[in-house]
Amino acid sequence: MDDKKVLVMCTGNSCRSIIAEALINTFLPNVKAYSCGVAPTGKVNPNAKKVLEQHGAWSDAYHSKHLDEVIDIDFDLVVTVCDHANETCPMFPKPVNKIHVGFEDPDGKGYEAFEKTYEHIKDRLLTKVKEQL
Repeated sequence: MDDKKVLVMCTGNSCRSIIAEALINTFLPNVKAYSCGVAPTGKVNPNAKKVLEQHGAWSDAYHSKHLDEVIDIDFDLVVTVCDHANETCPMFPKPVNKIHVGFEDPDGKGYEAFEKTYEHIKDRLLTKVKEQL
């Protein structure tokens, strides 16, 4: 059976969506996650990278990218993790199931905020993604 494909979207694709992508790839077997931003910053927040490294979930493949880089992938589910991405979520070439699970943006805050975001995403998002696939 082919892996299910999930796209996680937020605005900057530097914190929440990268963490979510890593967590899905780490904890959900047979699911391949991707992430992108509607206005990507072009870089991964150092604290987002650090929290993933601390939990053994970081991969150098993770990087901040625009939707254009992944639009042609046949996704089974699109997840928005910030209100802005939810409101501006584009149309995909084929109909795709979309859900919104919002998380507070830790960008600009201390490392503890990233640790908290990691836990929130792990607790809330993984269950929702499993339910949808």
